[in-house]
Amino acid sequence: MQYPATELVLDKNGNVYHLGLSSKNISSKIILVGDQNRVNLVASLFDSIEHSSQHREFACKTGTYMNKHITVLSTGIGTDNIDITISELDAIANIDIANRRDKSNFKSLDIIRIGTCGILQPEVPINSFILSTYALGLDNVAHFYDVKFTEEEENLKEQILKQVNLPPLIKPYLVKASERINEKIKSEKTMEGITITSSGFYGPQGRTLRLKNKVSNINQQLTNFSSEHNKIINFEMESSALFALGKSLGHNCGTICLGIGNRPNKEFSKDYKGEMIKLIQYVLDRI
Repeated sequence: MQYPATELVLDKNGNVYHLGLSSKNISSKIILVGDQNRVNLVASLFDSIEHSSQHREFACKTGTYMNKHITVLSTGIGTDNIDITISELDAIANIDIANRRDKSNFKSLDIIRIGTCGILQPEVPINSFILSTYALGLDNVAHFYDVKFTEEEENLKEQILKQVNLPPLIKPYLVKASERINEKIKSEKTMEGITITSSGFYGPQGRTLRLKNKVSNINQQLTNFSSEHNKIINFEMESSALFALGKSLGHNCGTICLGIGNRPNKEFSKDYKGEMIKLIQYVLDRI
């Protein structure tokens, strides 16, 4: 298949349009962060840096850490930006950009998101390392793609929907994180559970300022959900699209977040930068 210019959009340098990157700029091990300033924080721990660029909110640095070749890339906020990021990373890895055709040899990427999140379980301490086992998407990105959900994913989603009263127009989807990635990252330092990927920060995460929320006790319902060993542990805004698109394209995707706000306890981290550095170091050591 040949991809026309309107489908595979490139910049004037022949790089993918939004990320501004080519295959020579990235590794097969990729860390995603939301905040572009966090790219420098991650890269400050690298032993060497071979590539540095920024286009829009997509800052990128590629280098080495303890003989491991790693790229760190910022995505901005939200699943819409994840749609761009994963689509263009896959294009870099698996499409011959110059000829606009699929490469003959498929390349699978290891993609790990390091972010911050809100905690939904009262017993989980502030600044915990929270590893996503699944992501329940309250966004709509995956609905535009031919994503094949497993029976396990569909059954767990239905169990959640039986216990949680979401706004009626929301059509959630649930995707499992890469077991390969999670086996590398999990330890006695991590807490694991289902992540809720929200389409916004305020109303979609149960916050009410001047505009009333349709579901007043959504957070309590999420906190109370229980099914066998599965609990909903946190809120964030990217992982559902990351897992759904990444898995469908053949990549290994996971998310680990620093829990900076405990919603049931109404506690917020006073200064989490030092804890974020510890989390970044933890991930770099294990990937």
